This record gives sequence, structure tokens and C-alpha cells, in this order.
Amino acid sequence: MLEETQFLRIAQSLPLLQLANQALLEEFKQATFFARIPAGRDVFLEGDRVEAIALLISGVVRVYKVGETGREITLYRFGNGSSCILTANAILSQNTFPAIATVEQDAEAIMVPADKFREWIQRYDLWREFVFELLSQRLSKVMEVIEEVAFHRMDRRVAALLFRQAKMKNPLRITHQ
Repeated sequence: MLEETQFLRIAQSLPLLQLANQALLEEFKQATFFARIPAGRDVFLEGDRVEAIALLISGVVRVYKVGETGREITLYRFGNGSSCILTANAILSQNTFPAIATVEQDAEAIMVPADKFREWIQRYDLWREFVFELLSQRLSKVMEVIEEVAFHRMDRRVAALLFRQAKMKNPLRITHQ
């Protein structure tokens, strides 16, 4: 259960809550809980059972796959005001998590239990629209990753990454290895 001060802070980070009706708001306060997740922690490993979905209010989570050779591919990252579509999919399909999700920057999240997540999709149009919009946005990002890997040369992908990072003024710590 969320305390009122936590809820007020969270409502500013999640536009969904600013549009929700009173019934959804009350259920949200009762059913959800606050979590701090430190950088470096795996939220899910491939094959994990999903009990709740995190709505991030701060931090960044990387979702990726690891091949048999140990090579990794980042599917997407998500941050403030967003969530993980693979978690949503695992909850809706009642399957296990199909990738790895690791916190890259210390995160604060609101955790929505899986049963409430499913129930609210059926009961609240606003919640359902939020989930479908999330799925749509993230699927587009995954398609961009597939397109880049399949159709663009490595040197151009690296140059584009460096350019994006420079524009965002994010430090990039890498080596040649």
C-alpha cells in the first residue's frame, strides 16, 4: 500500500494517474507498493516467473538477450514514467520472462501485482490504453534495433550511437575491447 506522500510524488511522474478516475486511484493506492532497486541488480533473469510489473519513477532499466556464445543484444531501455513490455507480456500470457532486465541507474518504482495488472486491463479503459501505448512504443524501438543490426554496417551504428550520446550529453565509458 502506498502512503499519501509517496502517491502524490508518483502521480507527478506517471501521467496516467493524473487522468485516472477515483476508483482506479483508490485501487492503485491499495494494491501497489514502492520499491528502490540499486544499479547493477537483475530485476528478472530469463525464465523467471513474473509476480509484478514495475512502473519506473526514476532510473533506467536495460532489457537484453544473451546468446549461446555470450554475445548480448540490447532490446530496449526504459526509464521514468515507463515500464517493460516483456514483463507486461509475461503477465498477460502467464509465461516466464523471456530475457534479462538489469537496472543501469538506481531506480525507484511502483510495483503493480500481476493479478491487479490483468484485472485493471479488463476493468479500466485508461489502464488498457496505457498498456497498449506502452506496447506500441516499445515494439517500435525493438523493430529499430532489428533493422539496425540486420541492415546497417557496424561502423555506421557506432558513429550514430556516439552522435546520439554527444547530443544528450551523456558520458560514454567504453574501451576498444
